Amino acid sequence: MKQFTLLVIFALVCQIALAGNKKDQDDYNMGTLFNRNKSNGGYGAISLNYSQIDNKDAFIMGARGAWVIDHSLAIGLGGYGFINGVDTDYIFENNHEYDLAGGYGGLILEPILAPRLPVHISVPVLLGIGGVAFVDSYDDWDNWYYDDDQSDVFLVLEPGVELEFNMSKHVRMAASLSYRFTSDIEMETIDPDVMEGPTVGLVFKFGKF
Repeated sequence: MKQFTLLVIFALVCQIALAGNKKDQDDYNMGTLFNRNKSNGGYGAISLNYSQIDNKDAFIMGARGAWVIDHSLAIGLGGYGFINGVDTDYIFENNHEYDLAGGYGGLILEPILAPRLPVHISVPVLLGIGGVAFVDSYDDWDNWYYDDDQSDVFLVLEPGVELEFNMSKHVRMAASLSYRFTSDIEMETIDPDVMEGPTVGLVFKFGKF
């Protein structure tokens, strides 16, 4: 009887110990931002985009890099440069025509929806700062010069949506659509909202997703 009692007590102690160990293991496996159960990666990307600025065709080229958290959220930095032919009606009182050129960049937050599907959606949002200027396009090779006297700085918010295709384990391609919201542009003969508008393009991403 005494041996039976000791056996029961030993079994109870083992059960309590195992339960405590399981709880500790569950606590250890609890999902956190930086634990080992998350799969983190990163990518670099280039983008080729089309937009209209001041009702003229504009080419926008960009690049970005981001840290990918558990396949579902990317955080990084991005930048874009653009150039656009602008009808300025000789605003500087000479016989030169000018282009509107500049760039912008900043922080990018990008939720990724159903990333394991071969075709899925991401929703990048850029928040940053940019600059725009008139660039003299006078094509006289003997007297060519650059003039940036007319310029301004602006804040930019650009939310977008991308339809992504998993081309391989480390390569993705996306069709993108976004819209630029900016602070007012204060330049001669230019509308304050000249930089606002939609953009469409292609994005090529390389990395661990």
